[in-house]
Amino acid sequence: MSETINEITVRRARRGLSEESIDRAVLERIFNAAILSPSCANKQPWRFMVCTTDGSIEKAREALLGGNYWAKKAPVLVVVMTSDDLDCKLNDNRNYAWFDTGMAVMNLILQATHEGLIAHPMAGFDPMVLREKFDIGDETRIVAMIALAKPGATDHLNEKHLAQESEEQTRRPIGEVVSWEKWSGLQ
Repeated sequence: MSETINEITVRRARRGLSEESIDRAVLERIFNAAILSPSCANKQPWRFMVCTTDGSIEKAREALLGGNYWAKKAPVLVVVMTSDDLDCKLNDNRNYAWFDTGMAVMNLILQATHEGLIAHPMAGFDPMVLREKFDIGDETRIVAMIALAKPGATDHLNEKHLAQESEEQTRRPIGEVVSWEKWSGLQ
């Protein structure tokens, strides 16, 4: 059996970003990978707003919270969205559109990693700023923002983020997150 694909093992949410632009063909490959993601009943509930030009990226940068100061260097900011109307409407009230959108984002991240880019998803933004700046209605659920960039210098990072750039990736051991044949409860 083959090993885990390289993009999964080398992917990191780095903050040392280059301000150099990213070729449109590369961006299209990244978003094509996202839209190839599986989805419940093939609803394809993900929506992406890609901000690259001075007008749009400046508006998107205004939504970033202080801890994401480093993302203002990214030449591409992506707003990830979905809508309850795009959901599968499962009988137990699960909102599967969010899960499907997350899978599409993972495809996006893996393709960006394959392209040699950093794709850093963020929760640290003000959705109300995005709604106001881009006229996004309340029916649209803003899920995340993603900074896309080529790797760059780290000299602009604060001490905490600089240390995180070189830390080894840590994950819980498989025994803490996988139960075999019976539920072992949450830890």
